[in-house]
Amino acid sequence: MKKQEIIKIGKEVLNIEAEALRSLASLIDENFAKAVDLLASTKSRVIITGMGKSGIIGRKIAATLSSCGTPSVFIHTADAGHGDLGVIVEGDVLIVISYSGNTKEVIDLLHFVKRTGVKLIGITGSKHSKLAKYSDLVLNARVDREAEPSGLVPTASSTAALALGDALAIALMKLKGFGEKEFAFVHPKGQAGKRLLRVETLMHKEEQIPTVAMDTSMSKVIDEISQKKMGMTCVVNKEGTLAGIITDGDLRRNLQKYGKDFLQKTAADCMTRNPKTITKDDLATSALNTMEGNKITSLIVTNNYGRIEGLIHLHDLWRTEML
Repeated sequence: MKKQEIIKIGKEVLNIEAEALRSLASLIDENFAKAVDLLASTKSRVIITGMGKSGIIGRKIAATLSSCGTPSVFIHTADAGHGDLGVIVEGDVLIVISYSGNTKEVIDLLHFVKRTGVKLIGITGSKHSKLAKYSDLVLNARVDREAEPSGLVPTASSTAALALGDALAIALMKLKGFGEKEFAFVHPKGQAGKRLLRVETLMHKEEQIPTVAMDTSMSKVIDEISQKKMGMTCVVNKEGTLAGIITDGDLRRNLQKYGKDFLQKTAADCMTRNPKTITKDDLATSALNTMEGNKITSLIVTNNYGRIEGLIHLHDLWRTEML
């Protein structure tokens, strides 16, 4: 087979599957909204099952739902009758994936499910199948054709089921108000977790923060910077709010400016006013962008009233391997 023929086949497959997804969007109806409401209202878990390729798709959907705030478990349909049915308890919602809707192992499982009273959502390509008949809600995942010419290999149909699962997960996220903060909580590792780290989790607090009053002599300012080893110190006014910052660079510049009188000066004389700040709820990536954009190595964390809550240093971000 020539290279151009292979490329043509690849494009045809992708075009067929893309068209299947476009058609699937037109099948989203009231049942989809009802399914999202049902999944959001359950006080227990979502159980997902399927055979063959549908099972593989089901495992991925379960993982996506769990990572997006809806606790989900996958059980293989073939294993269900050999003890795994014990996973399903009252209050669960069961999602069954079967394109034909008539797979024997699936139908055998449905008899048990109906006895337990567990709510059932069927994802199938046949609205007249046994799965559709048993389901409380049916999500139509019909495709016009598979990407494989004989129609025997699940391709477009499995892609459609996967996409429908993603649609459920994202709709649930938005309905539940599951945002970046919640996502970060269940993704503490990996690049996703690093991107969603909050400043609060990395910042130095309380006695770790170098701080001096505005009338502090520069000799004592140098002591504070040296002891806390942050390369800077915050300067606060009589009200206890942030007035300025003195960095190692400020020390050198003011030494050149004042010469032998430098140590007689106060923090107020030498500080940089209106320093860059950030809040504890900001993303660590925002802190990094601010530091890089302003060519600084520290950011003071303040609240809405200008009081200091923490300090984040470039080295703290390096330790996360975010850079």
